[in-house]
Amino acid sequence: MARTDGVTSASRDEALADFGRYLRLERDLSPHTVRAYLTDIASLLDHMGGHLDGLDIGALREWLAGQHEAGKSRATLARRTACARTFTAYCHRRGWLSTDPGLLLGTARTPRSLPSVLDQEQAQAVMDVPATAEPKEFRDQALLELLYATGVRVSELCALDVDDVDRDRHVIRVLGKGRKERSVPFGLPALRALDKWCIHGRPLWARARSGPALFLGVRGGRIDAGTVRRVVHARLAQVDGAPDMGPHGLRHTAATHLLEGGADLRSVQELLGHASLNTTQIYTHVSIERLRAAYRQAHPRA
Repeated sequence: MARTDGVTSASRDEALADFGRYLRLERDLSPHTVRAYLTDIASLLDHMGGHLDGLDIGALREWLAGQHEAGKSRATLARRTACARTFTAYCHRRGWLSTDPGLLLGTARTPRSLPSVLDQEQAQAVMDVPATAEPKEFRDQALLELLYATGVRVSELCALDVDDVDRDRHVIRVLGKGRKERSVPFGLPALRALDKWCIHGRPLWARARSGPALFLGVRGGRIDAGTVRRVVHARLAQVDGAPDMGPHGLRHTAATHLLEGGADLRSVQELLGHASLNTTQIYTHVSIERLRAAYRQAHPRA
């Protein structure tokens, strides 16, 4: 690294490598989030010709304008703006930039689309699809029941170990974003499905490489998110009228049904592991929209 005018400069690759270490070790972000941040910043640095010299508010706005002209959505632009702010603040702290131009960036408000959710009859039908007494069927039923019962993220489900299930208290121990641990309750249907999998399914697939993983793939390794998504999509396809969605759709569904059943917003926030109550509040809008739809359909003077 060279020093010019009292400011240390860094090459493109040095800046990306250092920023990646910061995101992983200090911010404790997930590998997926780190990859997304680095992809965005690589685009910014390529726009800058591969160096930080001249990275100011004008250059940031020019880069974002190019993204807009390329057809990027408002949500993508908002995410890249936030990423650029994080990067320029880091560069300023490292002494690579004399000022932090990201402080001058504004963020356009992005409309939040309401997530698709199953109604309670559809959710019941998804869980009640007939299955054979095969290890895969036991596993799939258990993970579906647990996703719907707890609303955990797919990454949290895949990371579960056998000892994370407390059968007596009917709770699972989950390690969420930022390595924050929380306990999430589940009901009897999920417990029965877990027992079938752990007694009649998992032992048939377990190998030395399985370790303590609760859910396994057919080769004995810890299940991955892609496999869970395929299971969810396949099961939903068997239910007439059910919208196509992945594991996150079951998370949305669980939260919506909890609120419709009378759970308070703070409790749902804690169950889902949301850092902000604002994130949880979208489910109140989902419930209201479903109520409006039912009203329009049923009331003679709607």
